Amino acid sequence: MRGASKIRSLLILLVILIAANFLASEFYLRFDLTHDQRYSLSPAAKEIVAEVEQPITFDVFLEGSFPSEFRRLQNETRQMLEEFSAYNRNIKFNFVDPLEEGGDANTIAEEFYRMGMTPARLNVKENGKNSESIIFPWAIANYGDKTVKIPLLKNQIGATDEERVNASVQQLEYSLADGLSKLIYPREKKIAVMRGNGELPDAEIADFIKTIQEYYFMAPFTLDSATVNPQKTLEDLKDYDLILEPKPTQPYTENEKYVLDQYLMNGGKMLWLAEATNMETDSLFNERGSAIALPRNLNLGDYFFSYGVRINPKLVNDLYSAPIILASGSGNNTRFNPYPWFYSPLTSSPNEHPIINNIEAVKFEYANPIDTLANDIEKTILLSSSPKTKLEGVPVQINLDLVGEKPDINSYNSGEQALAVLLEGEFKSVYKNRVKPFEITNHKNKSVDSKMLVISDGDVIKNDIQGGKPMELGFQRYTGNTYGNKEFLLNAVNYLLDDNGLIDIRSKEIKLAFLDKEKAAAQRQQWQLINLAGPLVILLIFGIAFRFYRKWKYLN
Repeated sequence: MRGASKIRSLLILLVILIAANFLASEFYLRFDLTHDQRYSLSPAAKEIVAEVEQPITFDVFLEGSFPSEFRRLQNETRQMLEEFSAYNRNIKFNFVDPLEEGGDANTIAEEFYRMGMTPARLNVKENGKNSESIIFPWAIANYGDKTVKIPLLKNQIGATDEERVNASVQQLEYSLADGLSKLIYPREKKIAVMRGNGELPDAEIADFIKTIQEYYFMAPFTLDSATVNPQKTLEDLKDYDLILEPKPTQPYTENEKYVLDQYLMNGGKMLWLAEATNMETDSLFNERGSAIALPRNLNLGDYFFSYGVRINPKLVNDLYSAPIILASGSGNNTRFNPYPWFYSPLTSSPNEHPIINNIEAVKFEYANPIDTLANDIEKTILLSSSPKTKLEGVPVQINLDLVGEKPDINSYNSGEQALAVLLEGEFKSVYKNRVKPFEITNHKNKSVDSKMLVISDGDVIKNDIQGGKPMELGFQRYTGNTYGNKEFLLNAVNYLLDDNGLIDIRSKEIKLAFLDKEKAAAQRQQWQLINLAGPLVILLIFGIAFRFYRKWKYLN
């Protein structure tokens, strides 16, 4: 009887354990007790993770020996992937040390460069000694025959390692969810890259086009046929969800403007990078070292005015700016040196709109101020110059000798100037109550809800070219600075096309606490003594107290 009872108890216990294990595998609860809810996935991220129907593997190259700040990035990445995996078991991850097999660090770094994954070189200061360390802050996600590279470390100009890691952790959920979305969602929406009005050549917008092609279909589109068959041109343009105008330099005809107007009235979205002045840095590199900035007439004044903005034919001169790189010497003795150049404003963000939240400064060149006009359209200034700005009317002569002159601070009193304005709402047609350049079926005087972004500098989308190959947009090769141009434009396109899920993830605010290195170094011996002597003192006190307790117990 006793044996049978034991067997029955064991069987009941076994059934309970199996049932508990099954329930734990099917149902789970996770509690995020952090103040900023950093480990709670955003609704958009949960939606993306839930769509993973086949195994996805993340190979994360944050493994090995590196400074404490980046161990924090490693831990945060691991915990975020664990959260992804908890919501969907198809998501797996591995942490890989590229230097584990003892290969030459520089050789391995070159391999990462060739794969388009730039390593990070760090200056490490520990115990008063400086050394250089190299890490590979990247992940590769594999989904069937698809692969996507995911950057885990944000570049920030002039930022400390702690600030870079904090910004990177803040964008970690976005980066990983963005990588997943590229793998699992097919491209659906179409973007027309406008041609025929003197826009930037393909090579100078190649990096952004390559980036945006991971999300949307891209195709060139010209308005030339608007002269002979405007109705068909409009119908063809309606097949696209957004038009991208990268720095037009030739005036638009009334037929072309009417096609663009009716495209907007039918709900099409627009991203304009247009300038009201004509000035290029290349024009300065002549024998005189000077050039004249002139007005540029695109015949778009009434077009933008009707929608509620005006691009003024003035140049923004801003003390907070990117440098110009000038060569000195010749042959092997050539040196490339940076000099202040106040015609290249580095923009600030006057609000926390998702498009510009937590991005690096965007670099402009010879930008124009934008006025916003009163109408029913909602206008949001996304980027502006610094308060130390002055405006210069054109025509004006610009000379390289300016790099050696000390600016008159008192003249920089024009305040912040809008350089990128987002327009949202129901637009009024430019041709309402006006003679139309041609007749079309279903003319509309008012649009459905739509969006337009106007940027007063076409060079925001322009990448440099080296050795005949396009460089990364926003990267300045001689200083090593990476500006936020590409991230800004990518966010802008996502927002204009209503892909707000990933952008909403960007708004998540996370604050990390870091060790104060200077304070830690100053108090190092003090805390070492406390850590060594503290446990011994506590043990001694406990021993003495326990001895007195025993004596008291036996005496009583």
